[in-house]
Amino acid sequence: MDASTPAIQAWDLAREVWDSEAASIQALPDIVSPAAFNQCVAKLTACTGRVLTTGCGTSAAAAKKIAHSLCCIERPAAFLSPGDAVHGGLGLVQAEDIVIAISKGGSTPEIANMLPAIKTKKAFLVGVTENGESILAKQSDLWLRVKVEREPDPFNMLATASTMAVIAVFDAVCIALMRTTGYTREQFAVIHPGGAVGRRLAQGEK
Repeated sequence: MDASTPAIQAWDLAREVWDSEAASIQALPDIVSPAAFNQCVAKLTACTGRVLTTGCGTSAAAAKKIAHSLCCIERPAAFLSPGDAVHGGLGLVQAEDIVIAISKGGSTPEIANMLPAIKTKKAFLVGVTENGESILAKQSDLWLRVKVEREPDPFNMLATASTMAVIAVFDAVCIALMRTTGYTREQFAVIHPGGAVGRRLAQGEK
């Protein structure tokens, strides 16, 4: 076997993964409800409290990214660990807040354990899951369906394409919020003085 063969095979596999993930994102207009998406943007635009995102495992990684992106456009947001939440952390949740809970199957026990308190405290719950029959979807004030045909790994189990799809949906949400809130470069310059983006903002570059 030629020494370059494994590298060539790996590169071919990489292209397959990227094609699969790109297809998952391109399919989102047929998966995500326009009405649900618009309602999500409207609720986040009008929110007078905080936005709290939550999830376990890879969904937690997506939730943290979403919270950071919201902060970048002056929508105060934070990640709430499900483990900490049910040990007193749910005190952070207040009636004027929006909770975005992410669970691919919608029945993650750690997320399910949070739902009674979120409902009792009357925060607005956005459930992000592919399963409309799940406890998360049924108890949410707004169900945002995000689903992929399959994950690109051989077992259809590693949350890769599905995680990217969730992030892509909320990237779109954030950009829509920039429009609905009239978010300006000047606002961004105040909160993002660091790095290459900060230098571009300071110098007025586009």
